[in-house]
Formats: sequence, structure tokens, C-alpha cells
Amino acid sequence: MHLIVDAWFEEDSEIYVHPKDPYKRVDIIPSTKHIVVKINDVVVAESSSPLLLFETGLRTRYYLPKTSVNFELLEPSDSVTSCPYKGEANYYSIIIDGKEYKDHVWWYKYPTPESLAIAGKVSFYNEKVDIYIDGEKEKK
Repeated sequence: MHLIVDAWFEEDSEIYVHPKDPYKRVDIIPSTKHIVVKINDVVVAESSSPLLLFETGLRTRYYLPKTSVNFELLEPSDSVTSCPYKGEANYYSIIIDGKEYKDHVWWYKYPTPESLAIAGKVSFYNEKVDIYIDGEKEKK
């Protein structure tokens, strides 16, 4: 007899990816900060209605509505990653003047219940793009 396990649970909640660290949390808050995302002085996205995602130990991530992104510069990627706090992320690469910036943009189609607010919004690696917050360039 073979036992096949296709899901793990903590009490009655299914574990996604791995058990969550009880000392780590994710908070998502709406903001009216004006966010501009650039690569080589080319505006990739701009919004005054971002969601700010705070995750213990990580930098603040800015999630922007897809309508604020220049999708002419984006190309879907096959990359997928998983996070127990946010869910399964899909990626876009940015193409500017023929140069590919691979997987610099991600989004969650079906985030975990605690992160539902970011569903369909996009975020960028702060470390790989230039982000301006209310006109001030964020330090990398």
C-alpha cells in the first residue's frame, strides 16, 4: 500500500509552500503617494494609488494597478515563484531599446487570502529599477 500526500495542514488550514514563520507578517495598505518606475529614464509605470506591502525583513514593495503600467514595454515570462504569504507569482520582463530586463515585474493572479488586496496589481524589484516616491528617488 502506498500513501500519497498531496497537501499538508496546520490544524484545518492548508500549508502553501512551507509553514509560515510566526515572527513574520505581511501588511498591505493603500496610499496616495505618487510612484514612478523608470529604467534608463524611461517611465515604465506611474500611479498615485499604489498599495504598499510591508513584509518583515524585506523592503517596502509598491503594487500598482495594471492600468498604470506601459504594457508596450512588457513581455510575459514563463517564470513562476511561490510564497506562503502571498501565493504564486507570475512575471513580466521589460524590453527597452531591444534590451531585456528579465523578470523585473511580478503579479499575483490568485494571492493567498491574507494578501487578496494585491490581486492583479504589479510590483517591481526596487533593487533593479529606479523608483521615485513623490518626486524623490528611492535609495537602492
